[in-house]
Amino acid sequence: MIGSIDEQVRQWEEEGYLLLENAVQGAQLARLQRTFDHWAAACKDDWLAAVARGERIATFYDIPDPLEKDDIFIDLVDHPSWYELLLRATCGALVFIAPQVRTVPPWPLSYTGWHPDVSPTAPLHIKVQIYVEDVAPGTGEFAFVPGSHKPASGPYASPHRNESMPGHKTFPGPAGTAIMFNSYGWHTAMDNAGHVRKSIILIYEQRDPGNMRGDNFSAIADKCTTPERRALFRLEV
Repeated sequence: MIGSIDEQVRQWEEEGYLLLENAVQGAQLARLQRTFDHWAAACKDDWLAAVARGERIATFYDIPDPLEKDDIFIDLVDHPSWYELLLRATCGALVFIAPQVRTVPPWPLSYTGWHPDVSPTAPLHIKVQIYVEDVAPGTGEFAFVPGSHKPASGPYASPHRNESMPGHKTFPGPAGTAIMFNSYGWHTAMDNAGHVRKSIILIYEQRDPGNMRGDNFSAIADKCTTPERRALFRLEV
């Protein structure tokens, strides 16, 4: 990981991602793992029933409404390992969009192909992916094409096999690793040969008139007592 925040910002602007090693550690990581496992188990039967009814896909499932289930998920949103970096990337105009607390079972191929999440004409869109457990090579690790967030980059085509994408970089890592990336860039999860991948994806944008509805977070308004947190969760325009 690059040292000073100025060096990190320079890499962010040039390559479109930052690897944040040991971003979540110690007792907080242990609590996160316990909480993740508890709620993933509690929600699994509902997901399997929805798959059987044809209402959900079988390749992954997300814990519904995680911010309402435990404060540990709320505390990740403005975690000091990435919060200042997010503020710098958005010139202080940061808003939180949604969490994805995701379990990905083993599958012969990745559950997703290479893609950007949004058009470069959309407000700046940033994700932070946190590994809840160790993610070894070949177990669904995140991958990104450095520099692909820039408007003049590409063109890119999604290959049939994820490992065939030219110029990509993969990010296996231990539990507590986080990757912050510009969602204009091309990214994917690599194939997962035989291990359940547990991760959390936090979605942010640069403040814009079109993303200022905070209805999604009214249920946690009592947890957002500072002006900074209320602005982050779009509870105050």
